[in-house]
Amino acid sequence: MSEQVPARRVRMSRSERRLQLIAIARASFAQRGYDATSIEEITQAAGVSKPVLYEHFGGKEGLYQVIVDREINLLVSTLTESLPQTAPPRKALELTIVALLDYLESNPDGYRLLAHQSPAGVSTGVFSPVIGEVTEHLTVLMAALFERQGFEPMSLPVYGQLLGGAVAQVGIWWIAEREAAKAGEQIQPRSKEEIAAHTVNLLWNGLHRLELDPKPLGMPDSDEKIRPQNS
Repeated sequence: MSEQVPARRVRMSRSERRLQLIAIARASFAQRGYDATSIEEITQAAGVSKPVLYEHFGGKEGLYQVIVDREINLLVSTLTESLPQTAPPRKALELTIVALLDYLESNPDGYRLLAHQSPAGVSTGVFSPVIGEVTEHLTVLMAALFERQGFEPMSLPVYGQLLGGAVAQVGIWWIAEREAAKAGEQIQPRSKEEIAAHTVNLLWNGLHRLELDPKPLGMPDSDEKIRPQNS
């Protein structure tokens, strides 16, 4: 019987090695977090020495920054490509929510990575890139609608933050519900389309009843009763 010869290691090109390191680190950062992931762990899994990682990325922070930037670009393109140019505002809002849920569902590692707080020295622009990117997207989306309704441009970022935070939080909750169901909990997660429809129901109807110049209500007098406004 002939002696078995060990398989030769295939030499990777520079770009292939870079992508390999990104893939390994992305999975580790997503599952264990930035602090718990070591350079040694990444390079050992890749079968390379630490100087190779430093040559490509300058260190762990540089590698993490590259991965976060890639994920943010993927999220942005997912949101942008979900919208036909002629979509009316309400449909555009619904499509944006479905697109976000699509991203969270198909990129669980990317979502976990973006949901982590960034380490010192790594810039993502916001505490949570998911909320930040959804907020920016919805702010641009709603700009034309607000202009038509006569709102001051200075008020748009306030409503953009409210919309973005609400939509992103619903998405994060939906993913948690799905993961709990997979773990055996007695939960029946709703479909993406159902979640989008209910979210739009609240946000859209609320948008159409906004006052152009809201005033703080203040505290009522002792003999004053607060009555709901007529529909």
